Amino acid sequence: METTRQAKISRLLQKELSEIFRQQTAKTHGVIISVSAVRVSPDLSVAKVYLSVFPSEKSQELLESIKNSAKTIRYDLAQKVRYQLRKTPELAFYLDDSLDYLENIDNLLKS
Repeated sequence: METTRQAKISRLLQKELSEIFRQQTAKTHGVIISVSAVRVSPDLSVAKVYLSVFPSEKSQELLESIKNSAKTIRYDLAQKVRYQLRKTPELAFYLDDSLDYLENIDNLLKS
């Protein structure tokens, strides 16, 4: 069960990370990265970030690139939330494939 504090920090991290990714993807046309969910551990040391990538063909390639630059992203995030959080949690990035799953179910129902 997620506490109120975890929920508030999750929302804050989701908002700031989505802004960071929006700024980075503005340079690369045709790719959209959105932060679909953030889950924070009870001790607030690790944040699992679930990303949705469009187009989904490039998702694995972009996820590896994001994982390689996780320290830079964490630094940028720390600069934005330095007055709200004492320590910025470690970031673990995962691919959110729920949209692909829904699309697959829709295709199965149509056929």
